[in-house]
Amino acid sequence: MEGGPGGWVFRVEPRIEFSGDIRVPDLAGWRRPRFAAPRKGPLTVIPDWVCEVLSGDSTAATDRSEKMPLYAASGVAHLWLVDPELRTLEVFRLLGGKWLLVTTFHGDVAVRAEPFDAIELDLAPLWDEGA
Repeated sequence: MEGGPGGWVFRVEPRIEFSGDIRVPDLAGWRRPRFAAPRKGPLTVIPDWVCEVLSGDSTAATDRSEKMPLYAASGVAHLWLVDPELRTLEVFRLLGGKWLLVTTFHGDVAVRAEPFDAIELDLAPLWDEGA
């Protein structure tokens, strides 16, 4: 999806090279001036924001134990972890090479979450099992 608030470029399940390791986050976003899509192969520009949807124990463990440290070491500035079962959104910011948990939102709430805090996001549709 092109555009969006604040001049962002978003991709769903993009193939991205992180220090020679190809990973596929659930969602990724780049500030428009930084984004560059290669003609072929994985994206090589590190995203400014990554979102992982925790789906089951094995992917949650991989997202937390493998992907989070890789994203931090690669310089991803913002990370969201969405857990549909627990109905939570965890918002992390990279600070000094480590993840700082900024806040956790729960349930059917409208939130302002960095780096998109200029807009209000309704979390209720994320938990809608009929969607």
